[in-house]
Amino acid sequence: MIDKKEKNFFMKIYNTKIFWPLASLIILLLFNFIMTPSFLSITMKDGHLFGNTIDILNRAAPLILISLGMTIVIATQGIDISVGSIIAISAALSATVIVDGGSVPMAVAVGIISGLLCGVWNGFLVSYIGVQPMVGTLILYIVGRGIAQLITGGQILTFTNKEFIFIGTGYVILPVAIFIVFFVGLIMYALIRKTALGLFIESIGVNSNSCKFAGIQSRKVVFSLYVICGVLAGIAGIILCANIKSADANNVGLWLELDAILATVIGGTSMVGGRFYLAGTVVGALFIQTLTTTIYSLGVPPEITLVVKAIVVIVVCIIQSPEFRKMIRIKKTSKNEAKEKEVARA
Repeated sequence: MIDKKEKNFFMKIYNTKIFWPLASLIILLLFNFIMTPSFLSITMKDGHLFGNTIDILNRAAPLILISLGMTIVIATQGIDISVGSIIAISAALSATVIVDGGSVPMAVAVGIISGLLCGVWNGFLVSYIGVQPMVGTLILYIVGRGIAQLITGGQILTFTNKEFIFIGTGYVILPVAIFIVFFVGLIMYALIRKTALGLFIESIGVNSNSCKFAGIQSRKVVFSLYVICGVLAGIAGIILCANIKSADANNVGLWLELDAILATVIGGTSMVGGRFYLAGTVVGALFIQTLTTTIYSLGVPPEITLVVKAIVVIVVCIIQSPEFRKMIRIKKTSKNEAKEKEVARA
């Protein structure tokens, strides 16, 4: 028998925003384990850990980065659909530096600075000019890949610099990309939860007009969030560029902004602003990457891959919807009441 304390503990976990994303991820991993018993196995070779779960963490690294940036932007009732194009610009500039004989620190710095400048542009349009976030970031979404094409001269830049490639493909027991995400995640956690920035974001998301009377400089806060989002996209571009050992302006980071939005929503952050959940976003990004890996491992035809992915995501979003769960509870209670009436009549 479960006592009241244990029941209350389970109900608290059940009512948290991270419960359904985490439950969905666990179910997906169990499904893979049933279909392929070796899916969860991890082995050590040449001092490195190998396995499907390690690959998922490695491939999810860029998505986690841009999803974290997307989360804090969406929390203020904004959005940044240009992160895929920022990735392309960052990759193009970093690869150009390497191809021209530049150093790895210079290539990394150029990639991050390019993301920062893109974030400054988006933040300026949204916070100071007053352009709608969707429209403001749509400009760079359209133009960004064209800029990346100009940087690369319309070519796919390839390189063989082992030190730079190490950023995307290297291992220190675990993939280097995982350590980058962990380090960035700690910085984000410190900024959001150990300073007043997190409170400012939630306040602006709930009511930006009231924030002005409370003394919060909402324009500067929103501007800084778009800058952070741009920097994270720049780092993601460096990782992707180093991972594929080239800069493909047309394809690198393509549609990744949509996965970032999905990861944010699945993680429990509301699109109307207010409270946000960085941990939920990380779980959401891992779910998206695990789902992608599952689809490919099952041999689903490429032409219906996006359809299958969309169906699963829709189901998860519906299940975690409070309104949907209320509807189920109402139906259950009505059925129980009907049974009780039948028993009473008998």
